[in-house]
Amino acid sequence: MALTKVLITVKTYPTISTKYDELVCTAGFREDGSWVRIYPIQFRQLQYNDQYKKYEWIEIDIEKNTSDFRPESYRPHSLDTEPNILGKIDTKNFWAERKKVCLNKIYTNLTILIAEAKDNCTSLATFKPTKIIDFIYEEVEREWDAKKITAMKQTNLFQSVENENFEVVQKLPFKFSYIFEDDEGKKSTLMIEDWELGALYWNCLKDAKDEKVACQKVKEKYFDNFTIKNDLYFFLGTTREHHFVSKNPFIIIGLFYPLKEDKIQGKLF
Repeated sequence: MALTKVLITVKTYPTISTKYDELVCTAGFREDGSWVRIYPIQFRQLQYNDQYKKYEWIEIDIEKNTSDFRPESYRPHSLDTEPNILGKIDTKNFWAERKKVCLNKIYTNLTILIAEAKDNCTSLATFKPTKIIDFIYEEVEREWDAKKITAMKQTNLFQSVENENFEVVQKLPFKFSYIFEDDEGKKSTLMIEDWELGALYWNCLKDAKDEKVACQKVKEKYFDNFTIKNDLYFFLGTTREHHFVSKNPFIIIGLFYPLKEDKIQGKLF
């Protein structure tokens, strides 16, 4: 068994699949700084001690995902494959250790990045927007596809011993997106599929008891705070379905947001 060491930097909000039940797309960096996507993983069905967090190094037995043409796409050797969690990189010195791994290659031009995707050279990237224009949210379908839920129940997901209390994650009723410009002034709107954002929405809704207030609380963090206090980068990934056919096949699958050093310097001096 050949184990691969990966720093996990991306966990997308769970989706459902008739083939694999509920899935999370995870991605991160190998020790040499190259990206790797690990999919599919039934993350929430892992034992608690195996549910790795962002910025934890893991070792996992993976192989090229032959059903996915994208170059960074790998899959666990089997769905029973469990990762070894090695330890977490902290946020000291403005995320200095995390920066060494995550900022080894930064794109600032979407035209170049999209061209690489069309050539099937790249499907994951760290991107630095030149200007953040807005953060928006739009209402979407509130329930998962009923046919997929029925198919999942027929696979006995809910009757298995280990998952007798398992419930499919609640679907987000809103789509959240950044509007931004790249280094040529090209304006884009990209959806965010980060699990962290979804969790924030549900926590805000629990406190506020009002959907629009909850959305505004999410915007307060992702737009008002991140664009002022933090040095914001996007982790971008293509979707397999749209990789070759969409004008821009990328979505935002995670964020990298160390505090701006000048914000602390200003307080000290």
